[in-house]
Amino acid sequence: MPRYMLSDELWSKLKRIMLQFSIYDKRNLRMMVEGILYRMRVGCPWRDIPEQFGKWNSVYRKFNVWSKKGIWRCLLDALIFEPDLEWVFIDGSYVKAHQHSAGAIGKSPQAIGKSRAGRTSKIHLAIDAYGLPIAFNITGGEVNDCTEAPGIIDSLRVRSFHYG
Repeated sequence: MPRYMLSDELWSKLKRIMLQFSIYDKRNLRMMVEGILYRMRVGCPWRDIPEQFGKWNSVYRKFNVWSKKGIWRCLLDALIFEPDLEWVFIDGSYVKAHQHSAGAIGKSPQAIGKSRAGRTSKIHLAIDAYGLPIAFNITGGEVNDCTEAPGIIDSLRVRSFHYG
């Protein structure tokens, strides 16, 4: 198994969770998910993902559909299992937006703002004592970590984590 692929044991667990969110179990589902995860891990353009994952456009479209439906957020929440909340660390990181990224027509906010570095987005991430991500929020780059931290902490208090 190449190091960038999911193990069979991990895939069987992930597949079980995905089926709960009404994701159709096609024969190429695993390679589609592997292609999405590969692209996220490597950071390459969609057109440059290896052909073994399928047609790049199909993988990209599936990622987009699942993103718009909120499936990725639900999957991430389902994967958080027994976090150690003795210590919670919160930090933010800037992501530089492409020069043509602002101004697209759409109803939902784009989380792109102006900061000293230009047009940026900011990822506010909370991790547990094990160093595993447990909550995140994406805002415009001008938003301070201190502004977002109370909201992230409140969301951790409200959420019910799966124990047992």
